[in-house]
Order: sequence, then C-alpha cells, then structure tokens
Amino acid sequence: MGAHAEPRLVEVAEHVHAYLQRGSWGFSNAGLIAGVGTGGALLVDTLYDLSLTRRMLDDMRRAVPAAARIQTLVNTHANGDHCWGNQLVEGADIISSRAAAAEMLELKPSLMQLLLRASAGLARLPEPARQALGLLGRLGVPRLAALTEGAAFVQECFGAFEFRDIRLTLPTQTFEGRLALTVAETPVELIEVGPAHTQGDVLVWLPKQRVVFTGDILFIDSHPIVWEGPIANWIAACDRVLELDPSVVVPGHGPLTDAAGVRETRAYWQRIVEAARQGHASGASPDEVARELLASEAPHWSEAHRLVVNLDTAYRELNADRSHRDPLAMFARMARLERVIAGRGAVQRAT
Repeated sequence: MGAHAEPRLVEVAEHVHAYLQRGSWGFSNAGLIAGVGTGGALLVDTLYDLSLTRRMLDDMRRAVPAAARIQTLVNTHANGDHCWGNQLVEGADIISSRAAAAEMLELKPSLMQLLLRASAGLARLPEPARQALGLLGRLGVPRLAALTEGAAFVQECFGAFEFRDIRLTLPTQTFEGRLALTVAETPVELIEVGPAHTQGDVLVWLPKQRVVFTGDILFIDSHPIVWEGPIANWIAACDRVLELDPSVVVPGHGPLTDAAGVRETRAYWQRIVEAARQGHASGASPDEVARELLASEAPHWSEAHRLVVNLDTAYRELNADRSHRDPLAMFARMARLERVIAGRGAVQRAT
C-alpha cells in the first residue's frame, strides 16, 4: 500500500497535459487537452472526491488558460475515482461509453460514505468484539462477516476520501465502439475497449500528438484489478493500445509510460491466466494460488493483494461462471492476503 504524494500537472505534448497522482487506491490520473489561449478544453476524467477534483481544476486553470472553459469531459469508465468529481465541471458535455454510463448507477457515493462509516466503527472495536461479529456474520449474515474482516483494510484504502456532498453527475452523451471529436482543431478519438477492467472502458487517443489516455486499462507500478473481464478483452485492449503506436501513454494510475509498460501489463495478464489454469487443474483455490505468486509475480509492484481478485476472475472464466462476486467479500479476501504480505514483510525486516 503506497503513500499518497503531491499531484503534478505535466505537459506531455503541445497543449496536452497529464494530471498525475501517486498513491494507492483511489488516487487516479486525469488529462487536459487544451486550445490556444482561452479557446476551450477537453478534460479526461475527474477525481474521487470534490476536494481532489477542485484542487486539480484550480491547478489546471493556473497553468493553462484554456482550462477556464472546459467544454467537454470524457469519463474513461464508471469507477468513482474517474467520475465522482463531474459535478464541478459545470456546463460541460460529459461523454462516456453507453456501458460505462449504465454502470455508474450501480454504486452511488452515498453508499460508499455509509460503507466507510460502518467500517470505521468496526475497525475501532477491540479484537474480541470483531471476532464475535465475524462469527455471527458467518452464522447468518455473510456480508457482516465480510465487512468485519475487511473493515480496517477498507479504511486503509478509502479513509482518505470524503464522499459527502457528491452528486452523481451522469454523462450527457454516450457512444458505442468509436467516437471522433475535435478540440480546438485537435483530433480526438474515443475507442471503447471494454468490458475489461469495468463494463465500458474507453481509450482517449490523440493521433496528432501520439498520446493515449488509457484509463484503468493500465496501472503502472501496481497490480491492476479486474472487476469485470473477460481477461482476454484486457489483453486485447493492450494490443489495441500497441497498435496505435503511441509516444506517450498516460495510465489510469501510476507514472507515465510507453509501449514497454503496455507490454508488461499484457504479459502480467497472460501469466495470471496461465497460473489460474494450472491452479484450477491441481485443485488449488484462487487464494492459495495468490499466496504462491506473491514472491514471483511483479514483486516490485504495489497492491499485490489484488492478485486474489484477478485469480478469482480467471477461475470463474475457466468455470464459465458469469456471476458477479460481492465486492465486500472480495475486500475481505484481499484483506486476508494483505495480512499475509504484511507478515512476510515483518519477517524479512526482522532477519
């Protein structure tokens, strides 16, 4: 779990900026495609809460005059850390894929606020009380057991954010497949590559500058997480990015990269699929395979606890299981794996 660092606004091509946040869960990247002077701009994604989004917009307006007139906002997908600041971009035409717009309705900020409040209360309980609640949950309320087990982990992941006062602000325009735009004489292509990370992932491609904003198709220096799948679509999305032959790749999370970062992500998913195939054939559970991979699978990347979600998805695909896992249950399983990671780290420091 990485610490949050100060965000940076970086010019990656003429009139094209990336807003880079470094940190763990929820600290996502965004982008700005601007005209000359105050000629208007396109924003790629907003941030997880109003405070972060407000700061980003202020930073952009100070550095880029055209950011005072954001006429178009593109949400690359439905996760809140890429769209829950939409209400602050007043008057903009908001565009996403049709699938992403539908998915935005599945988790509202008010529910996330309730989850944080509940997990904070559970995390403060003494260990015997948490164990008792977990037992009660296993006896009849599985979601209570999952929340009790994952409470401290949920707080660690999301406790830095404030979800009150967020008004879910949906796209005003949706598309399927591809959509061509022009921003201050700059061609912009929106390319749908989901379902992969989520149901409606979109790339934002600038052919003139050879810059691509990938949303969460790319996590650089951390394990990605597949909420939707199929994983084959994510691999195909990486191939699509490589076919564009970009000079600069702006990931959804992590530092700027290039084709090498895309290939590394593609290879990661291939290894996950193969590990799942072997584990499934041997009768091992996804959680057991995840523990086995901790030492060998991208050990320099953060958020290794996401391995269990990725392997669980790969197993369900092998079983032709189209059901959706309960997110609380998945966070409980990630919390369990994170405790294994922390324990190994403590042993290594002691020796």
